[in-house]
Amino acid sequence: MPESTLLIGIDTCGPSGSVALGRWDGQAVEILGQIELEGRSYSSTLVAAVGELLGRTSMQLGLLDAIVAVNGPGSFTGVRVGLSAVKGLAEAARIPVIAVSRLEVLAAKVGAPSGRSSSLGWQAGVESAALDAHRHEVYLRLGVRGEQGRELLAGAHELAAIEAMPPRIAICDEAAALLLASAWPQAELIRTAAPTAADALQLCAPRVAAGVFVDLALLDGHYLRRSDAEIFGEPAAAEPQRP
Repeated sequence: MPESTLLIGIDTCGPSGSVALGRWDGQAVEILGQIELEGRSYSSTLVAAVGELLGRTSMQLGLLDAIVAVNGPGSFTGVRVGLSAVKGLAEAARIPVIAVSRLEVLAAKVGAPSGRSSSLGWQAGVESAALDAHRHEVYLRLGVRGEQGRELLAGAHELAAIEAMPPRIAICDEAAALLLASAWPQAELIRTAAPTAADALQLCAPRVAAGVFVDLALLDGHYLRRSDAEIFGEPAAAEPQRP
């Protein structure tokens, strides 16, 4: 493994997004720069932002050791634009990719040390997190320390049916807080800022050494919810054809 590892993170899942460049020395991640992106302009600004960030630090795409892609849940359009860009960059420069859930980044963000410089400190985050999914639902991560978390789409009915309520839940938006407070009044809601690409780099840097990469041919969005086209197109598709 090289003395330092160059990573770029891309997150286009939320109302706003970001691209971050970092250097990992095996113990800590130094964030070299981050560019914020407006949600409605991902398709026209994302690749340019990657180029600008590399240019600011006199880096080239081919020098990157890995790309960290936040692959959802979130906006269908945002996730698809982000992953399309990741695949294009990775294939062109033969860069391995790590995929991570935005919910996992949010949960880990709560346990980040002050300054968020040490990737090792990110292992102390809470296990559960929730994000607003609109339509009076949340994207929910239910985690147990030492085990793989379970993620699902949940409304009030689904939340009421969950027997093992998580004691602490990371949140970053008011809509998720209101729904969870109503369904689980005993749960401790831990508020933090929305996760960013830099946060994803902090969490995933150790996974580079472990080689936890995805097959680009299989890389897909972690949506949790079907698209409107899939949902509302079903009745029409099911109608029998007229002679």
